Amino acid sequence: MRVATAVFRTAGGTLRTREAAERGIHYSTLYGMRDAGLLEQLSRGVYRLTELQAPSKYDVVAVAERVPDAVLCLISALDFHEIGTQIPSAVSIAIGGKDWHPQFDYPGVRIYRMSGEALTAGIEEHTIDGTAVKVFNPAKTVADCFKFRNKIGLDVALEALRETVRSRKATRDEIMKYAEIDRVSKVVRPYLEAME
Repeated sequence: MRVATAVFRTAGGTLRTREAAERGIHYSTLYGMRDAGLLEQLSRGVYRLTELQAPSKYDVVAVAERVPDAVLCLISALDFHEIGTQIPSAVSIAIGGKDWHPQFDYPGVRIYRMSGEALTAGIEEHTIDGTAVKVFNPAKTVADCFKFRNKIGLDVALEALRETVRSRKATRDEIMKYAEIDRVSKVVRPYLEAME
């Protein structure tokens, strides 16, 4: 188990079952480490060394490990960028219109389907405790909040817009650029103009 522990450390402490197997850790060793308390199961098929400090956003890490192409969006992206007062009750991710729909027992996940430039524009890549996480930048997140205002609430979109502009996390032009991509520029423009 020492070799397997070293493999986990080299990988940043978190691995999916398949990745562990590819690195030479047999399934019986993996499950033995879990049963001995050396590993904790973050989500189905995602394990993390217990000796390491818990990830700061462990629900986001668990989702990013299972669905690496997913992009953190809406309330989760606002929380990531520290915009507004919304606290996510589930991890919000964007996936392609025809992508596989991942199933999670835990953490709670809300899936939003996007396509074309709406899915590929404005993506930033960050690392949380050794795990690569894709997240929409603040301007794209604001545009998405207006696009999905019927699902998350217009009040959330307006707060995101005000806070993003006030804190200078994005310019008005950047927000309008992504509003054009999301086809909500006619909705966003009056609110932006009213803020001047």
